[in-house]
Amino acid sequence: MKSDICTLSANDIESLKKVLSETEKTAVYAALDKKQSGRLRLLAEELVEMLPSLLAFTAGEFWIDCNGKNFELHTTLTPNDSLTSEKRDELLKVSSSGKNAAATGIMAKIRLAATFMLIDYEKNAAEMPATTDFYHDGMGVNPYFPISSWSLENYRAKAKSEQGEKWDELEKSIIANIADDVLVGVEGKKVEIIVKKAF
Repeated sequence: MKSDICTLSANDIESLKKVLSETEKTAVYAALDKKQSGRLRLLAEELVEMLPSLLAFTAGEFWIDCNGKNFELHTTLTPNDSLTSEKRDELLKVSSSGKNAAATGIMAKIRLAATFMLIDYEKNAAEMPATTDFYHDGMGVNPYFPISSWSLENYRAKAKSEQGEKWDELEKSIIANIADDVLVGVEGKKVEIIVKKAF
């Protein structure tokens, strides 16, 4: 089952509220219990918190696919006319400086992975400093995207093997403790974020 599609806009705060109401409707439809519904809503809330900065230069859509108790929260981002080459250069410069890359929190890293893909990160990878290790640590292939994508599960596996600061950060993260995986990848001209959760 696919939920209704919510159109997202930085200028329309109500569109972000629709993400939460659509999540609640889907939880009812799937007959989730109170605890499961709460967890699904928490995942949607985490997405909503990071979207405004991404929607400043993209158009977005949100929907949920569910098959039994397997859920995927989908958010697609399509660069709009305001993402000029100058804006791309500016975003890359800020990212390269480490100001954004050093942001704490897993959601900040997921948002930054989406931003990197929107600014054609792969073409500029050689210019990126070591502060973007989180991006490389999460890269891999999966059946959702034709080219490589960033995965929370890949990042989690790398952090677990190192048992350092990255692992500590994951243990404090709501999304890392609830979601089975978060994927960020490119599909055509869109960047898609998929949050996966099975109950």
